[in-house]
Order: sequence, then C-alpha cells, then structure tokens
Amino acid sequence: MTIELSSPSHPPQPARYNSGMIWLHWATALLVMLLFLSAEIWDFTEKGSALRNGLKALHYGAGITLLCVFVARLAWRLASLASIPPEEQGLMRLAAKAAHGLLYLGLAAQICLGFLWRWSQGKPVDFFGLFAIADPIGVSPDYRHLLGEMHSFIAWTIIGLAAVHALAAIYHHTVLKDGVLMKMMPGR
Repeated sequence: MTIELSSPSHPPQPARYNSGMIWLHWATALLVMLLFLSAEIWDFTEKGSALRNGLKALHYGAGITLLCVFVARLAWRLASLASIPPEEQGLMRLAAKAAHGLLYLGLAAQICLGFLWRWSQGKPVDFFGLFAIADPIGVSPDYRHLLGEMHSFIAWTIIGLAAVHALAAIYHHTVLKDGVLMKMMPGR
C-alpha cells in the first residue's frame, strides 16, 4: 500500500475525465478551429476559384462531422455523469458551468444555422462528395443574409468563449496549480 502526501508543490492528482470525453472534447475543439479558419480564409480568396471551392467543401464536410461529434458528445456526457470529476466550488463553479453551457448552446445554434444558411442558398450540405443532406423544411432564400450574419456572429462568439475557456484552463494550470487542465489532457 502506498500513501501519497500532498503539499503545495505536489497537489493531489485530480480525477480525470474518461477517454471518450477527452477524445470528444479535443475533436470538437479541432473541428471548431478548422471550421472557423476555413470560413475566414475563403473570404479572402477569389470567388469561384478552386481554393475557395475546396475550402467551402471542407467546411461543409467538417460541419456535418461536427454535428456527429456534438451529438456523440452530448450522449457520452449524459451516459458518463457519474464519472465526471468533481467540480470547482463557489464562483469558479458558477463561471465554469456558465461557460460550458454557453459553449454547448453556441455549438448547437451554430450547427443549426450552418445547415439553415446553406439550405437558404437552395443547396444541400455536402459531405466530402459522399452524400448530401438536402433541405427537408424549405428554408426561404429571403433569410439567406440574416442566417449568414447570425452564423458569422455565433462563430466569433464561440471563438471568444473558447479562448476564455482555454485561458481559464491555463490559469488553473499555471497559477492555481490545481490540476484542472490535466483532467482533460489525453495520454496521461
């Protein structure tokens, strides 16, 4: 039997998220960055160019992938409630819950807006040429501009929230040294 003593220089090791939650977290983060960058870059490319069309195709396929990862993440989280590590207390807990809730809400809204915006253009959402998801509800082209503006606004909001989330994790790791960041790191 081993007894571990904790000290300020060696805080107790926190419980970790399970590997599924860790994988889905990082897959979501990578997809969000890919989607954001592909959309931002194509704005600076020539309309109709191969690069622009390729970035759009990548964006649409990655959007469908994000939908699948997001649904899996919600299901996995609900199925894993008992194994989620203990949370912060007080204001830190409230801030963490608010940030996570806003990120989940933003992702859900963004995914829906992406599909609606594409459908308002009279086009299906294509998954890397393998299949396409056609408009099942008949989105009016009259909403095209509004849906595009909302999709862009939510994208920037998600990036802002994700940046705050990342900075909070770094703060926990470097200042508080409480192991919060390590709960979500793969391969430990």
